Amino acid sequence: MKKYILILAAAGLMSGCYDLDQYPHDKLSSGTFWKTETHAHQGMVAMYNTLLNENVFGAYYNNDALGEIAMDYNNWQMPAIIKGTYTERTSFIQKKWQTAYEGVFRANLMLQNIDGVEMDNARKTVYKGEARFMRALYYFHLFDFYGGVPLYDETTIVANEFMNMKKPRSSADETVKFILDDLDEAVRTLPVKWENTEYGRATRGAAVALRGKVKLFTKDYAGAKADFEEIVKDPEGRGYGYRLNDSYPDLFTLEADQSAEMIFTIQCVNGTNNNYGLAYCLRMGTRAAFGGCWNNCMPTDILADMYEYKDGRPFSWNQIYPGFSADRELQKSIFQAELTADNKKVAKYPADKDKIRGVYENRDPRLEQTLITPYCHFLGCNGRTPKDMEYVLATGVNEANGFLRDNLGHNNYYWRKFVPEGDMNGILDDRDYSPVDFPLIRYADVLLMLAECYNETGMQDQAVDMINQVRQRPSTNMPELNSGPEWLEARSKEEVFQRIVHERAVELACEGHRFSDLKRWGIAKERLNYEYDDILGKFIFKRIFTDRDYLFPIPAVEFERNPNLGQQNPKW
Repeated sequence: MKKYILILAAAGLMSGCYDLDQYPHDKLSSGTFWKTETHAHQGMVAMYNTLLNENVFGAYYNNDALGEIAMDYNNWQMPAIIKGTYTERTSFIQKKWQTAYEGVFRANLMLQNIDGVEMDNARKTVYKGEARFMRALYYFHLFDFYGGVPLYDETTIVANEFMNMKKPRSSADETVKFILDDLDEAVRTLPVKWENTEYGRATRGAAVALRGKVKLFTKDYAGAKADFEEIVKDPEGRGYGYRLNDSYPDLFTLEADQSAEMIFTIQCVNGTNNNYGLAYCLRMGTRAAFGGCWNNCMPTDILADMYEYKDGRPFSWNQIYPGFSADRELQKSIFQAELTADNKKVAKYPADKDKIRGVYENRDPRLEQTLITPYCHFLGCNGRTPKDMEYVLATGVNEANGFLRDNLGHNNYYWRKFVPEGDMNGILDDRDYSPVDFPLIRYADVLLMLAECYNETGMQDQAVDMINQVRQRPSTNMPELNSGPEWLEARSKEEVFQRIVHERAVELACEGHRFSDLKRWGIAKERLNYEYDDILGKFIFKRIFTDRDYLFPIPAVEFERNPNLGQQNPKW
């Protein structure tokens, strides 16, 4: 896949959504472009390229900010949604819809034109399978956020019909059927594996896993179970070879390239004139990350407190400091340090600094592998120069003096996961373009979704086994459920469900699944109404979620363009 990203850059293709179908002659069109297999490859890369757009999958991690485990408070995509003040004209609501349809139409371009390309018919069939997989992926994204949507397949030629694309909304059931039909065809035609130079293109396993996810979201647990079991058990011996990576933190670095845990990822590269990476550094890094970054998406202390003790006991600050959660002054007194007059060194650490560090270090290892916690160290940058940084909660901290800070003077937890360390040994040259691939589907996610299917079909023991596989990853090594202590008991359907809710939060943090999980479980309203403050007790925002928020509104501009669209989503 990376090979063809470079070809795309060299060719200068796809400056806009429909360039491959436009005249005059300064634009490539279906009349001049779709001729050779090289053209087909370039069209394929253009089809995948929309994944990088931040309005759909290029900042998919920020969907966690709509849940309780992260936040977006620095005037980026979602503050209005978080606060409940968004409308059908909010920019992000419109851009997500439009960009997802751009992905649909790029897939349709492939389906419309591939038969006219001079190449082997078997390879054409595979390209069609990829296009159907990608179209299904985008329509599922639309379904997740908006419900039933207008369905445009390859019979719609955008260049000819742009002003007349006025289909009504399809029902939720019709939309799901369309998605599943596409995925059935993708499963039938896609290869189990690609050679290394083609790595990143959709595979049969990706299509099976996505099909299972669609079924899970629509409560077809038996159907979803069959798909996930194909991935996990490979009963027909197709040779999928998926497995958990031994190291959890390596999954979110360059070490994960072509890892057997990755089922479908956004492929990323960077370098002079070849920037097709993702903005982890810019969006999730602090001022002490490479280039000085914006910390738009940040983890919450709600997430931090979810990580269990190493023996599996649940964690609570109130057990350590009685009254902690209700006393902001107590929080401040416990955590705050003081700097010297010139702000260059720590004059006075908190009296309980060692105790605080012990609290973090004696927890599920994924805590410190995912988050930067108070008084730990991180290899950051002063500008573009690598520098060891300490996270000290004090007034006057600055990266020039070796301290972490954010843009707005808050004291939050920060992401370690995905955020580049230093300059990545000279690899990173732009904070907007990290070369680390982003997982949209990985094996641990499939194990936990299979656990959910087992739990919903009365197979609690098998569900626990799936959860335990994730907990027992060598670098995590958390104790198995039902292994002795009462706090590890999970035998009833409700007990196992609560373990799935927990494990998906801590295992998949910063991967964008949480908001969709809370919605499909029907517990978003219960979980997403709270006041949030930082580690020192400073108020940041009030999270609001009502019944209407289970779906975004259809953008108002779409009703203005299309009088046949139909009804707005409920309570909008």
